[in-house]
Amino acid sequence: MTPETKEKLEYLNDTLGLSEKYYHACSVVSYDMETICPEKGMEAQGEILSLLDNEAFKLRKNEKFTEAAEFLYAHIDELEETDRILVKKLHRDYLKEKNLTPEKQMEFSLIYNKAFVDWTNARKNSNFEMFAGSLEAVDKAGKEMIALREPDPEDAPGMSVYDRMLNDYERGMTSPGLDATFERCKEVLVPLLKKIMASGKNIRRDFLNIEVTDEQQKRMADYLLGVMDFDFSRGAYTTSEHPFTDGLAKNDVRVTTHYYPTQFASSMYSIIHEGGHALFELLQPEEDFEHHIQSHKSLGMHESVSRFYENRIGRSRAFIHLIYPKVCEIFPQVMRAEDHCKKDPDMLASSTAKPGIKNVSEEELYLALNIVEPSLVRTEADEFTYTLHIIIRYEIEKEIVGGTLAIADIPKRWREKYREYLGIEPATDREGVLQDVHWTSGFGYFPTYSIGNMYNAMYYNRMKNEIDIDAAVGSGDFKTINGWMKDNVFAKANRLAPADWIKDITGRDFTPEDFLEYITEKFSRIYGI
Repeated sequence: MTPETKEKLEYLNDTLGLSEKYYHACSVVSYDMETICPEKGMEAQGEILSLLDNEAFKLRKNEKFTEAAEFLYAHIDELEETDRILVKKLHRDYLKEKNLTPEKQMEFSLIYNKAFVDWTNARKNSNFEMFAGSLEAVDKAGKEMIALREPDPEDAPGMSVYDRMLNDYERGMTSPGLDATFERCKEVLVPLLKKIMASGKNIRRDFLNIEVTDEQQKRMADYLLGVMDFDFSRGAYTTSEHPFTDGLAKNDVRVTTHYYPTQFASSMYSIIHEGGHALFELLQPEEDFEHHIQSHKSLGMHESVSRFYENRIGRSRAFIHLIYPKVCEIFPQVMRAEDHCKKDPDMLASSTAKPGIKNVSEEELYLALNIVEPSLVRTEADEFTYTLHIIIRYEIEKEIVGGTLAIADIPKRWREKYREYLGIEPATDREGVLQDVHWTSGFGYFPTYSIGNMYNAMYYNRMKNEIDIDAAVGSGDFKTINGWMKDNVFAKANRLAPADWIKDITGRDFTPEDFLEYITEKFSRIYGI
């Protein structure tokens, strides 16, 4: 490495270090807005967030920074691997941001922050019209942002505006590829759902909506994160309207969940899901932070991990066997666990369960937590129907960006799609089009959830040939599970494009077939079809 190259690299790292401090502050403010900020303080917090974000953006738009990054890109052969990865990503970002001024960036940031505030109020009032104006502004801002970009030689020729939005979340993902993948999913899942609904299988569910306390749910969250080997010295959790995870820094990962009085399983699986995201952040290579590539992993990669822990592990027989005694202990009024109820008779007395309901067996708990039932809310959807929720959002947002669906007509299209794929439709905007926060910051995110399911189905099939997954999970040995994930899934996530990453793990190109085979086998067995 020449002295000039070394000097440029040192300047680049120093500037990125300062930029990351601004983004850390942005995350703290954002976390506050999502968790505890009072309603009337939201707009001011949003302005502070935009200001901090803009300061970080200015550092990256600085002429000296740009010159250093492009110099290093031209002399990339002099750099070691991790620095080459960083410089390639900075070059792609440069092409995206070259024509984006700090003033325009600030304008976009304010649009997105206003959209979040308007969505929050609209959802509270179950009134889509309160959000429609901001959603239209988000749509226009996203298209303008794409139009300002310089062409990227790595992009496939003829990419649409929506394809470029998809690429921001999952590099290499295109709508033609997703169309084929989701058509295959519909081909398998829609007729199988009809068979399941017609199977006549009677799964016990009388205990699923018994009232529990927030304190009980918190105790369960503590237990589940502990089982997953979550490092509480480097992470924390609280509650929010919409559960999320934010990796603020190397030693600061924040998780949130939501407590519903009559849905004890909801907070259980949201904390497992978000805990999976957190493990990805906490167990990635330390040198990735040193070289500023810790945030290069795609959302599909991230969702593959969170949904691996939530579903492949969390809804398995082995995991239910592991947690069953603790569920009985913490939720005695739900499980009708007589020994525990005798210890706390007030808990049983306050229960909404009907007298005489028999104890819930481990098998009944397993089946209830894997029940298939079309529902209106994506985050509460069962493992089987979840993919259909994503397909609905994908098809709608593709129409929005393509200009074939007016903003005002979105609630109507939403109801039509739910009726077509799931046989149900929402009665209110809150349980329909306003349930997700994602569109407050643009389009293209939703498909990554389903792509994540397909990634983890592929690497699970390799994992099961190398370790006894059920034995490890059933005994609470998450060090073995997490160790395999760290070595095989997390290690190169910041270094490889998604298609290369999944092939590096599995030796195969991406396919939805592993996921569809898993879903078909599991639920055909449960429902006896």
